[in-house]
Amino acid sequence: MPVRRRSRLPHILITPTIIVLIAALGYPVAWQIITSFKEFGLRQQFGVPADWVGLANYVEIVSDPALWAIVLRSLVFCLVVSFATVLIGGALAGLMNSVHKAARLTLQVALLLAWAMPAVASMTVWIWLVDWRRGLLNWALVRLGVDAQGHNWLADPTSFLIIAAIIVTWMSVPFVTLSIYAGLTQVSPEVLEAAKIDGASGIQRLRHIIVPLIAPVLSIVLLLQFIWNLRVFTQVKILQDAGGVANETHLLGTYIYQLGTGKGDFGSASAVSILMLLLTIAISWRYVRNLMKEES
Repeated sequence: MPVRRRSRLPHILITPTIIVLIAALGYPVAWQIITSFKEFGLRQQFGVPADWVGLANYVEIVSDPALWAIVLRSLVFCLVVSFATVLIGGALAGLMNSVHKAARLTLQVALLLAWAMPAVASMTVWIWLVDWRRGLLNWALVRLGVDAQGHNWLADPTSFLIIAAIIVTWMSVPFVTLSIYAGLTQVSPEVLEAAKIDGASGIQRLRHIIVPLIAPVLSIVLLLQFIWNLRVFTQVKILQDAGGVANETHLLGTYIYQLGTGKGDFGSASAVSILMLLLTIAISWRYVRNLMKEES
């Protein structure tokens, strides 16, 4: 029988969209790469073209011990927050899947409201909670007998990063919860009932049935959390402005902002941005490769 030729119409129809995406996404990356090979200073603020310095910016940032401390801090922050978000989101998704309709609807609405809240608005509430003068956290600890009156949680780098991690996790949990819950709704109740009849415990059903069935959902939400948490900026920057010590609490996002906007060193800022892009690809490559294998 003759082989039926595939129609080229689908490829023709999506070609304009692909071209627009490549142009929209490729231009900023190309601009960053080119800028990372140039040196910016005071003269460039008056319209003088930046000098081409080749790999000098990369050599400078790679030889800077402060950058590697920030990279390590950012990676630890990213991994801890990502796994914590998925664990908490998975637990809430399981709770949502097991309660009755009214409770499930209430939980879904609460998660959607928390997720829809603008970051700056929610940060205003969080800053009030941890404020060292009139914050609710210190007030509650004092009522419990803890000597926390006037304690500045944002001044200490460790407590600063813990608070930032809690805030980022809180903002990310709704998306993860709803995504995992959508995956749980596709698990057949008959399969779980059969496993229960065969004597499988709840932990065994979770480990050998539920988790393997929703593994693609878990992989994609964990991948997205890695990408988002590595480039987190808004929450950390607002906390720094509220009283944190910037030089001791920088993550990659705020460090790039300080280099570019604060110091006007757009060459080094672009070089660090390319480094962050490479780190993101390195972290997510394994998951992307597994997704591609499953798709094929």
